[in-house]
Amino acid sequence: AASGGGRAAPCPLPVLLLFLPGLAAGPTGMLQPRDTPSRERRELGGLWSFRADLSPGRDAGFTQRWYRRPLRQTGPVIDMPVPASFNDITQDPSLENYIGWVWYEKEVLLPRRWLQGDPAPRVVLRFGSAHYYSIVWVNGVQVVEHEGGHLPFEADISSVVQGSPGALCRITVALNNTLTPHTLPPGSIQYMADKSRYPKNYFVQNIKFDFFNYAGIHRPVVLYTTPAAYIDDITVTTTSSDSVATVQYQVSVVGSTANSLSLSLRDQEGKVVATGDGPVGELKVLNPNLWWPYLMHENPGYLYSLEVQMQAQVGRALLEDVYTLPVGIRTVHVTSSQFLINGRPFYFHGVNKHEDADIRGKGLDWPLIVKDFNLLRWLGANSFRTSHYPYAEEIMDLCDAYGIVVIDESPGVGIKLPESFGNKSLQHHLAVMEELVRRDKNRPSVVMWSVANEPASELPPAAHYFKTVIAHTKALDPSRPVTFVTDANYALDHGAPYVDVICVNSYFSWYHDPGHLEVIPLQLTAQFENWYKTYQKPIIQSEYGADSVPGLHSDPPMMFSEEYQQAMLREYHSVLDKKRKEYVIGELIWNFADFMTNQGTTRVLGNKKGIFTRQRQPKAAAFVLRDRYWKIANESSCLPPVITSHSLFL
Repeated sequence: AASGGGRAAPCPLPVLLLFLPGLAAGPTGMLQPRDTPSRERRELGGLWSFRADLSPGRDAGFTQRWYRRPLRQTGPVIDMPVPASFNDITQDPSLENYIGWVWYEKEVLLPRRWLQGDPAPRVVLRFGSAHYYSIVWVNGVQVVEHEGGHLPFEADISSVVQGSPGALCRITVALNNTLTPHTLPPGSIQYMADKSRYPKNYFVQNIKFDFFNYAGIHRPVVLYTTPAAYIDDITVTTTSSDSVATVQYQVSVVGSTANSLSLSLRDQEGKVVATGDGPVGELKVLNPNLWWPYLMHENPGYLYSLEVQMQAQVGRALLEDVYTLPVGIRTVHVTSSQFLINGRPFYFHGVNKHEDADIRGKGLDWPLIVKDFNLLRWLGANSFRTSHYPYAEEIMDLCDAYGIVVIDESPGVGIKLPESFGNKSLQHHLAVMEELVRRDKNRPSVVMWSVANEPASELPPAAHYFKTVIAHTKALDPSRPVTFVTDANYALDHGAPYVDVICVNSYFSWYHDPGHLEVIPLQLTAQFENWYKTYQKPIIQSEYGADSVPGLHSDPPMMFSEEYQQAMLREYHSVLDKKRKEYVIGELIWNFADFMTNQGTTRVLGNKKGIFTRQRQPKAAAFVLRDRYWKIANESSCLPPVITSHSLFL
């Protein structure tokens, strides 16, 4: 696939950054910003100034130092909403497919109380995500740079803003969406040298994944404060047996040695059910309310609140910091044929998704998020995979609260080229897993990490690569199983020996034997039996599906009709119903909703495998899946069998 085109080459990231040293995002804690008695937060959403660097080398912003003065003084700027992808906002086709550096700027006034005190509070600038490579300046001073488009990064800007005259804070962001063989996801720039067919210096961005490479500041930008000495990180793990649960915790403090550190665990009524003190310890909870998935319990997604209070002496000042962390008490265990949550078998009946919608692209949008969760619960879905990158923290918060189980996937999609399995790529992949685990380690909804989707795992270097990535992820978090999603042949996959759960994508009668629904029972049965015989590990059908154009009908069913999508699902379901009694532990439809892709001869305004349209209207297949998922829920739920698709949430 190819995306974008231009008459000038974007500066290759490694070359450009050789002479742009900056402060890399350090291995600090990454607690989600929250308002507490000791902390304030301020979102910077809305309109930012925006300018794409259209210079021949895409480097004018650096050579002319656009970050040294207001962006409007460097040349023409336009308004750009944040959060949002920039691609679909304007009527400019060159911006829709732009590759290279773009610049954002926002000027804000800080409250005087943020700049005063002895010691003054710590002021932090945080980005939920920006795709793909970011360099950030505040008042012309570089404060952070970050590689990766789907995870948060932040910088302590106290010394910059507290040393500046007045309270003005000018935030400048340079953002580059170029993908290389060593980024995650990978890509490559291809230069078209044939001058009889292409303009001078023409290039395209090639990618090996099937969704549009949207770019921009996709998630909220936040300024927040903490005391000068503060709670930097909290790690929680939970176990339970009989009528007692144990919440193990570890708290790190930065800025001073804490004089005192106390913890209180409160239930949803505000009652304190356990207390502790010190940076490391455990809390005992009698008769706990466990965190259960949606449709496994009448009160799914039960969350306690862990309040951590710190006091520390800094100079003559006694500083206090308070942070509250939602905590769900639940266990996860994998056997050779089952996935257990709180000791009970759990069957994934869910979806794969994308952060994707009209106009805003991958930008966070609350109405869309709430609509999607309402559709998930209408559907009877209990789970989804964050295909093919980590989703916004706001989405993950609702998964915790609603009991939606998550397979948390890294941006490791499209790892196809041999050079993408080298040490440079490996080291970056390890760093990304560290960022992902650090962000989501305390979430009860996250029951498994996925390190990649459909890599070329049949290549010999994949063995060392995935053995290393999976071992590293397990070392970071021993409490969760780890997988990656494969479409390789069971006998050739070099990464499968290292996963805890086999996740397999297959599209029988679509990409293979297109139009021949009759081959599905034989081929899908053989797929499951071959994988299980080889590895004796539980299996998830992590993708399956067919494109359907809304309103296109055909009987007998033909490809791209709504009837064909329905028929394919039913053929898969007949086999899944047999194998889920043995060792198949889940099924995730591809896809929840239609989504945008690069232009191509097989994509009519994107991928049409959604059971909902891109505008979230149901196709016929949505009703097939809804009937199935509610039937499965009634079979496996501990709730009375009178559950209906209306009783739990409408």
